[in-house]
Amino acid sequence: MTRNIETDRLHLSRVLPAKPEEVFDAYTDAEKQKIWFNILNEEPGIVEIDVDLRVGGRQTAVWGPDRETLFRETQTFLVVDRPHRLVTESVGSSPDGMTMTTTIEITFEEHEDGTLFTVTQTGFPTPEMRDFFVGEVLPGALDRIETYLRGVRTRP
Repeated sequence: MTRNIETDRLHLSRVLPAKPEEVFDAYTDAEKQKIWFNILNEEPGIVEIDVDLRVGGRQTAVWGPDRETLFRETQTFLVVDRPHRLVTESVGSSPDGMTMTTTIEITFEEHEDGTLFTVTQTGFPTPEMRDFFVGEVLPGALDRIETYLRGVRTRP
């Protein structure tokens, strides 16, 4: 995984073990997301996801360990170029009431070992929040997607 950090922006890449179409679909399909969101949890939590995958459409995800501790993210699709590129405006909120709006660009490039998944996210309110996404949020999500993709690819 490679990282490039500026003050309000992050840039992170990882090679995932599947074709760009499969990675794009795992990232954008609500039913697939519901699987990988909880795939590494010891106990499943709450995951509710709706996706309208078109320019101007939205993806809304609500998740957490219980109804009292829910995170919410609504992404509005600005660019949908399956399976190459996705750009969204993301508005997220945490259980403590904090909100954050960022822009996320993801590219899915063919690679000899699968797909080079690259995310650039801008608009972080603080370097600490950006660092939290670089150190925990994105690696955790990519670990889950990778585990999901490896499981799908090994099924008979």
